[in-house]
Amino acid sequence: MSRGGGRGHTRVRNTRGRSAQSTRWLERQLNDPYVKRAKAEGYRSRAAYKLIELDEKFGFLKGSKRVLDLGIAPGGWTQVVRRTLPKAAVVGIDLLPVDPIDGATIFQMDFMDDAAPRLLVEALGGAPDLIVSDMAANTVGHPQTDALRTMALVETALDFALTHLEPGGTFVAKVFAGGADSALVAQLKKGFTTVKHAKPPASRKGSVEWYVVAQGFKGPAED
Repeated sequence: MSRGGGRGHTRVRNTRGRSAQSTRWLERQLNDPYVKRAKAEGYRSRAAYKLIELDEKFGFLKGSKRVLDLGIAPGGWTQVVRRTLPKAAVVGIDLLPVDPIDGATIFQMDFMDDAAPRLLVEALGGAPDLIVSDMAANTVGHPQTDALRTMALVETALDFALTHLEPGGTFVAKVFAGGADSALVAQLKKGFTTVKHAKPPASRKGSVEWYVVAQGFKGPAED
């Protein structure tokens, strides 16, 4: 590796055996200030700062007692929660294996599994008052398909929130460019006092991700 391009930009010199795409990714990582900051501050991923910045804007972490992290891998969001709310119960779930995090309960299983809701609520010791979801479907390279697959995860997470969230609670979830679709927004507005979209500074400029932040859960709908 070498430095060049001014302002301390690091370039990958030895590209033998790497594709051009792999080289660009590595170069981006080496020059990403959030990656460097995460390493210095002990966070597992730069994504930790997305949650930090969303909380700075919307203030949903303060006072939370039972927090559910959907799509926890590699654990950066739960690390933020644990540092901010050391007394809160925190439970995470992901298909991928996640190294243990002190004070958090982690399930390696599919959130879409019928058994997941009961296990998560039992592990929390009650209804969550904050649900955060950084879940995204594995991309297939077709933007519309990728968006639909991720929105299906968001819809499942919202269904869970509308059934299990503590009244007054908050739901934060990753969506794609353009935000949640109109039907989902209507459902959110029906269930929550305020619904906002945001793209935190830590989200890369070229990324199509946005986040929806729904606060003030009104409680389960009456049948």
